[in-house]
Amino acid sequence: MGYDLHITRKANWFDASPSIALDEWLEYVANDPEIQHDGFAETLAADGGVLRVEQAGICVWKGYSRGENRENAAWLWWSGGNIVVKNPDQEIRRKMWLIAQSLEAKVQGEEGEYYDHDGEMIVTSTDVILASERPMSPDPKRPWWKFW
Repeated sequence: MGYDLHITRKANWFDASPSIALDEWLEYVANDPEIQHDGFAETLAADGGVLRVEQAGICVWKGYSRGENRENAAWLWWSGGNIVVKNPDQEIRRKMWLIAQSLEAKVQGEEGEYYDHDGEMIVTSTDVILASERPMSPDPKRPWWKFW
């Protein structure tokens, strides 16, 4: 498992449209010297074998500081009209934001949150609700955050 971040034009990354076309993604990649279109991703499996996934649109960010070997590579793949990265650190999230700017898109996490140019989650004043403003759960065994 893991947590996916998406470069998307959609209101929510799982919506049907507007999509980033595969050809559009590959055109971007062709013009970014730090990204290489491999069409596959591979890593060592726990049993010592190699896990390999092949799909058009899978690319590797060669400029990633921790990507000196394939095990730590920053893989980006096109899927369902989005560009997806699994478990990106802050450096990768910053690169994703730059890519998103070029594609007139945004960076959105699985739970709908957005990320800025620094790779930080964006929090607006409307997102913050003080604990004192939250209603008490009618069931004392049920945490307040599950009341929403």
